[in-house]
Amino acid sequence: MTTITSTSPPAGPATRYRVPPNTFGIPFGIAGLAQCWGNAARQDLVPQFLPNALLILAAAVWAAIVAGYLRSVLVHRTLVADLTDPVTAPFMSLAVIAPLLLTALGLAHRTPDLATVLIDILIAVVVLHGGWFTGQLFYGDYPFAKLHPGYFLPTVAGGLVAASAAGSVGQHRLGLVMLGYGLICWAILGSLIFARIVTGPLLPAPLLPTMAIEVAPAAVATLAWFSLNGPRLDLFTEVLAGYGMLMVLAQLRLLPVFARLPFGAGTWAFTFAWASVANVGLYWIDLTAPAGERVWTGLVLAAVSVLVAAVAGRSVVALAQGRYFPRQ
Repeated sequence: MTTITSTSPPAGPATRYRVPPNTFGIPFGIAGLAQCWGNAARQDLVPQFLPNALLILAAAVWAAIVAGYLRSVLVHRTLVADLTDPVTAPFMSLAVIAPLLLTALGLAHRTPDLATVLIDILIAVVVLHGGWFTGQLFYGDYPFAKLHPGYFLPTVAGGLVAASAAGSVGQHRLGLVMLGYGLICWAILGSLIFARIVTGPLLPAPLLPTMAIEVAPAAVATLAWFSLNGPRLDLFTEVLAGYGMLMVLAQLRLLPVFARLPFGAGTWAFTFAWASVANVGLYWIDLTAPAGERVWTGLVLAAVSVLVAAVAGRSVVALAQGRYFPRQ
């Protein structure tokens, strides 16, 4: 099963569209951009209503996708396949990770009691799904050639975002537990995924955007550490920065491949990954105060905003033309 976007002419009203699991990457990417603008607002560089507006947009998009996905699985009966398929299964975790991030960003400082309850519930779901997904790897038929960087999502992204969320409501010990959960899974899965990418054939075109996810773990781990210990540079963040720098530079070699990719829902994989890198960059600029600090901050914020806006714009056009979702 693949999630490539259809490029055939728009269909008639009888055509049934399927909402694939990677569609949940849309609110996740918008939330990542909101996190960047929230960082800038924390530094009093932009008004707070800008990240707030992005959070509201992300929440609305998530709710719309949940409704569309539930309708889709009722029509096509694809829920079991989506949860077990070697390609689509990892993306199902975003249905929970996205609202977890949104709750931490949008409610933790406004209604901490409510946020704590919601975050604890969502972390429990993340952990349960991560355990189920790991068990599925043991039990199911998951050929080595099917591995792709999206496999980071259920446990690595889930654990690290959970650590940040726990830190945002003062649950330091829970945050450290989830940080360890995410880091150990990163070490194990990262080795497997890297070996598959290096020794196996090139990923199929619909999955090539997941290569951008390789830049995310170091950045998201850094953000989790900042959430738990405050934004300061130390040995841990500096070590993460070294690996993160390597992964960012490695993406330059992939630019010719990325430039030839057809547009689809999978393109949203670029958004949260690079928003996380940009957000860490904003922290580093703020904490090291280089010459031209405000200029560098503006450039980073503008670059990631253009990226997300471009992907969002292409998505709106594709939706309007009836070309965004695959048809069955």
